[in-house]
This record gives sequence, C-alpha cells and structure tokens, in this order.
Amino acid sequence: MKYQVLSEEILQGVGGKENINSVMHCATRLRFKLKDSRKADTATLKANAGVIMVVESGGQYQVVIGNHVSEVYQDLLTTAGLADDSSNNADEDKGSLFARFIDIVSGIFTPFVGIMAASGILKGLLSLALACGLTTETTGTYITLSAAGDAVFYFLPILLGFSAGKKFGGNAFTTMIIGAALVHPMMMAAFTASQAGSPPLHFFGIPMILINYSSSVIPIIFAAWFSCLIERVVHNRLPGAVRNFTTPLICLAIVVPVTFMLIGPVATWVSELLAAGYLHAYSFSPTFAGAFMGAFWQVCVIFGLHWGLVPIMLNNLAVHGADTLLPLLMPAVLGQAGATLGVLLRTRDVKLKGIAASAFSASLFGITEPAVYGVTLPNRRPFIFGCIGGALGAAVLGFYHTTSYSFGLPSVFTFSQVVPKTGFDASVVAAIAGALIAFIFAAITTSLFGLPAVKAAAKEEAAPAAPMAVVNPDLLHKETLVSPMSGAVVALDQVPDETFASGLLGKGIGIQPSVGRVVSPVNGTVASLFRTRHAIGLEAEDGSEVLIHVGIDTVKLDGLHFTAHVSQDDKVRVGDLLLEFDIPAIRAAGYDLTTPVLISNSDDYIDVLAASQQREVAAGEPLLTLIK
Repeated sequence: MKYQVLSEEILQGVGGKENINSVMHCATRLRFKLKDSRKADTATLKANAGVIMVVESGGQYQVVIGNHVSEVYQDLLTTAGLADDSSNNADEDKGSLFARFIDIVSGIFTPFVGIMAASGILKGLLSLALACGLTTETTGTYITLSAAGDAVFYFLPILLGFSAGKKFGGNAFTTMIIGAALVHPMMMAAFTASQAGSPPLHFFGIPMILINYSSSVIPIIFAAWFSCLIERVVHNRLPGAVRNFTTPLICLAIVVPVTFMLIGPVATWVSELLAAGYLHAYSFSPTFAGAFMGAFWQVCVIFGLHWGLVPIMLNNLAVHGADTLLPLLMPAVLGQAGATLGVLLRTRDVKLKGIAASAFSASLFGITEPAVYGVTLPNRRPFIFGCIGGALGAAVLGFYHTTSYSFGLPSVFTFSQVVPKTGFDASVVAAIAGALIAFIFAAITTSLFGLPAVKAAAKEEAAPAAPMAVVNPDLLHKETLVSPMSGAVVALDQVPDETFASGLLGKGIGIQPSVGRVVSPVNGTVASLFRTRHAIGLEAEDGSEVLIHVGIDTVKLDGLHFTAHVSQDDKVRVGDLLLEFDIPAIRAAGYDLTTPVLISNSDDYIDVLAASQQREVAAGEPLLTLIK
C-alpha cells in the first residue's frame, strides 16, 4: 500500500470508481476507459506532485506516473475495490474506429510487452556474443539461452490468445488453447510434412491449408475475436449446470477447425500484405522513412498512438524474420535522452535538475515519458531539439538499412538487436553513428539554446537572494505550523516510506508519537478524512494544506485502533481533537507509527523548514516554518 494516498487522489481525479469502465497500465502510465471523461478533474491531476502528465488519446484517459506505475496500479485496484481485469465493456463508449483500434491493440499487447522486450534483448545479446566469437550455436549455454529468448515469440499465439480473449470479453483460457492448437507439435509436424510433399490433412473431407503459425500475430487475434463472438451467442442459451464446460467445448470445436481452414489462411494473407505494404513504403525512400519516424515517434508516444505500430514490427519479424522499423525509433528515444541531459547541464533550477537526472537514466532504457512530460515538452525547445536529433540519426539508419532481428523497446539495448549472425557490418556502424548523432545533437543544442536566456538569467539572479533571506528574515513572510501530536521529531528523508521521504507528496517532517492523539495544528476545515481514519487532510484559513498520515501502511488496519472525532468539511480550531489511536495495539500489529506531517501545497511556498532543532515536540508547540 506504498502509494495509497496517490492512488486515492487519482481515483478521485478520474471521477471515482463508478466512472471507470476499465483500467490497465503500461510501462509508465495508467490507462483508464472512463464512462464520462468530463467527470475527470484533469487540472487537479496535472497539479498532483505524483502525476507527470494527463493525456486523452485513443479513447483512453491516460495518467502518466513514471517507472513505479505498477505499484500505483496495484494500490489503485485495492483502493477502488477493482479486480486486476476489472472492466465494464457493456457501458463503454466505443468512440471512433481508430480509437477503438488503438485501444484493442494496447489492451492485447500491454500485458506482456515487457517480457517480449526482455526476450528480444536476450536474443540480441546472443547475436552479439556470436559476432564477437564468445560462443557458438552448438554450445549448451547458447542453446539454453536461445530457448529462453525464443520461447515468447515461438509460442506468441498462446500469449496473444490469452490477452486477446480478455480484451474481447471472453474466456481467456479458451482463446489461449486455440492459440496453443496453432503451434501444437502434431500440427507443426503436419506442416513440415506438407512442405516435403506429403498430401494435405482433411477435416471431414475438407482440405486444410497448413501454415507455420509460430510467432504469428494476426491469425490468433481474429480467431480469439471469433471465439468470443460465439461465446456471447451460446453461453446464456445453455443450461447453467453445464455451460461452464459446454461453452468452451463449442468454441473449440468450431473455432479451431475454422481457423485452420479459413481464418488462419486469410489472416496470414493479410499479414503478408501488411508486411509487403510496409516494405514497399520503406523501400520507396529508407532515408525519408527514417527521418519521418525519428522526428514523430515521440509525438506518437505522447498520444498513445505508438501501439498501432507494435503489430507491424511483430508482423515484420514473423513474416520476414527481420524488422527495419524498430531501429528507426532508437535515435528518437536517444534524442530525447540527449535533450534531457542538455537540460540537466543547463538548468539552475534544483527541482528541474532532479527530475532531469532521474528521467535521463530511464530514457536510455526506452522509458521516455518521464523525460518528455517532466523535462523536454514543458520547456518546448528541448523536445523539438530531441525530435530533430532523432530525425537526423534515424535518417542515417534508414540510408544504411539497419535491421533488427528481434523485438524490443527502442533503447540502448537495440544495438545488440541489430547485429546479424554473420557479424558486424555497415548497418551496425550506422546504428551507432545515428544514435550518437541524435544524442549529441540534442544534448548540445539543448544545453546552448534549450532554455530561454531570460529564464536562465532569472535563476542566476535569484541565487544570491537565498542567503539574503536568511540574514534578513523580515524580508520574507513566514507562517508557523504547530505540532499536531507529541513525540520525537524525525527528518522527512528518514521516514521509512519512499513516497513520503522523497517529498513527492509535499515537504514536511515526521513524528514518532508518544501520545495517541492528533489535534488540529491550524484554524481551518477538514478537507479529507480517509475512510480508514489513519490520515486526515486540513485546509487552513491562511491557505496551507496539511496532510497528517498516522503511521506507515496503517491503512491495512482498515480503521482498527483508530477513532475519528471530526468529519469531512468540519470547521476546526488549533488544538481541537481530530483523531485518537491505540499506540500499543498498532505496534503489536507490526506497524511503524512514524507520522509524516506534510504541506501538500509546498509548491506555493519558497520553502518549508523545521521550526526548531529540538528532538522532541509537544502538541501545540512550533513544528514547521512556511516561508512565502
């Protein structure tokens, strides 16, 4: 429950549980399907310190969180009482055809895109090892690791069958078994025999067209859709006592033969047509294709449209065994990484520098949302320079026909995936050169011209003001916040919870309580009182917003050992009793009672400082100084 408060704020921001049709997550963002996006409070979500950006695209309401999105997602499910695959497709607004396509593709591929990328990187590293002479294809080490890298792609129809079944609202295990039938050893053996001239198999006298479906993408998606369609038609018409096994029986008995005789061949033809169409467009001008993708890839990522290209890359690998699209995206990613580094080197803003430092490392590994939303896009010029660098670098890759031999996220690991088994060639050198061009161009231009001179000068002029404020405190407006409880004072960065300690939810201080009472430190209003009574938010008359969170992970107690003496929207005065809690019982249950006292709107203040150096504080004594 590490991100409990953030998940509650996001849930409230999207309009509550009742406004959610479905929610899932990718590498950096929560992807909501909302019943009515007008009920979402986008401005408040964007202002939340734990949210990088909010984007509406492809029929989805996307809340960009960062690398810890999976933890926030799990807390969100718990907070809202949703299941991991919770959805209500019946009430879902279908939106435009293109929006539905993007939603379907992202829903099918998001659950396992991470393992696909990992497998692709492993295959790339093995190719690199072969090229460097570190191993051979006959060693046990190579064979074992090669099996690990190939497994997800060889059995891709099984994985796609499961995720497509969930997305289409059917029995995911039924559609997974359909995918397994496509790559069953007997069917693969029959395909091999047919290639050697053996007569084709017949199904009730009807000849079957045998195709190698391992690593295929489109056939199983169409088959899963057809199975879910049949399931919706027959399920409610069957007796309740037998429908749990008769519905899958009917689906398997119909869909598997139809897939081998009709859906598979037609879908394979569509796959080959799609691959040929891409190859034709690419061959028209590889250099232009590279420049275009390098320039606009990050724009696609911003709006979530990049999911529409994932099937093309996978389809290219399935049909041709290689893909020229993925390498073109790598300079676009490294261009944003270079622009982020340029901001890091240029800015004197401590907060921006911290964001840029963490975003830079993530962007090198293909996760660019923190860099784009938190650093380059808000400052505009760095984002543009990153896109220009991506275009220049990708044009070089396109000119030399750099090719990837496995799937993955465009990142520094792409270098290993463009090395053919025959060893290094000009295309590999072009990949390195193009990446360096994108990275260096974006870094240099951003460091020189990325931030407006006025903004940089303002930071430089503001720097001497800090010591003057200390010497002449009367020049600043200060407010004092008294302590809401008695106990030992703990520095915020020592609070044993990264969310609080990092200052993500605001600046403040921690207290190890010695008395199980929380009193109001301000004159104001109870802005929020959590159902579990372990945390309370106050809005003071002077404008400060105070969050008091009693203990770490104490939300898991579900209100046990906590008593509230106020309700939401109550007016309170300094010293009024807000909460009581049983210290011995909570500690006996295994919970840390370190209590963060935070100023949620810290950005409205120049700084929030400890009011004294005392190690102990009593309720009502000065605790924090808020400087405006």
